[in-house]
Formats: sequence, structure tokens, C-alpha cells
Amino acid sequence: MIAVIDYDAGNIKSVEKAIQFLGSEVVITRDPEVLLAADKVILPGVGAFGDAMQRLTEYGLVDIIGQIVDKGTPFLGICLGLQLLFDSSEEAPGVKGLGILPGKIVRFSDSHGLKIPQIGWNALSLKGDCPIFKDTNEGDFVYFVHSYYLQADELSDVAATTVYGDLVHAAVHRDNVYACQFHPEKSSSVGLKILKNFIEL
Repeated sequence: MIAVIDYDAGNIKSVEKAIQFLGSEVVITRDPEVLLAADKVILPGVGAFGDAMQRLTEYGLVDIIGQIVDKGTPFLGICLGLQLLFDSSEEAPGVKGLGILPGKIVRFSDSHGLKIPQIGWNALSLKGDCPIFKDTNEGDFVYFVHSYYLQADELSDVAATTVYGDLVHAAVHRDNVYACQFHPEKSSSVGLKILKNFIEL
């Protein structure tokens, strides 16, 4: 069973529908017992870093997420869910992230003359052999919606990059933790393949 963490963030239903389309049982929940018993856990999200951390704290989910990761359950962060895994974000100065992986979230530079937020399709450059990118190809396009992006401290954690004026760490992987800045649930057949690979871990 796949558990999707419910913390009042946007875009949760589209993740649920994609997993159902792939034939897997899925539940949207913030119940600690259900989350800790799940085979896989997804932290989705669209919204603001500071508000999201406040809700995770209010719902008692910060410690639960730590326990899920520590027990080795495959864990996938999507969009804001990726950003929350790291230490901090320029979007919310002084607010601590989950700190599961080392790095920071920074705003796109205005100096490139590109529209912010980035909304649209961009090509991925794959790094290493991340299991969720099995049977995908270098240069595959996926769908992004974001004004802030990851700068990971450890390049060994970076599973894919893209370029939107700045070099974006677009996906990460360490042990049982995976995360994508892009939206696999909105990325057509490539995104569904990524989600299927995660489900089949």
C-alpha cells in the first residue's frame, strides 16, 4: 500500500489518481500508524515552504517522516516535497526544513531574463543509476512548476539535473529517499514510468 502524506498541500489528488492508474492501492492520510505501516510513502506538495513546515509540525508529521525514513521505507518527495527534505529555503528565512538531506533551496536568479516561476517542460540530464529512472532516457522531458530550486550539498545525492538559466538539482536519491522537483504525475508517460519504478522498488 502506498501512503500519500496529507498536510493540506496542493496537488495531492493528482498524485493519488496517477498511482491508482498504475494499479496500486493508495491512501491519503496523516495517521501515524497508517504511514508507518505503509509499503511506500510519498510527500507531494505545491505551496510555500514556511507554511508547509508549519503544517507538518502542527500535525505531528515531522517526527513521523523521520521514523519512516529511518526504518528504510521507500520515500518519495515531489516538488515542494523535495524542498522540504532539505535544511532551509530562501522562501522562508529562519524556517528549518526536515534536514533529511543536506542542502538549501534558493530562488531562481532574475539575471537570465526568464519567467519566474518556471512553468513547463524541461529536459533531464541523468546522473548515475537511480532506480526510479530505470528505462527512462537522457533528455526526457518532464513538467516543472517552481520559483525555487535545490542546491544539494552532496553531489552524490543528485540523480538528475536540468537547466533553467541556473543549474537545477532536479532529482535526488540517497538510500531509501528519493525526490523530484518536477511533477511525475503530470509528466505524461515518462512521469508514470518514474512513479511505476518507485512503486516497484
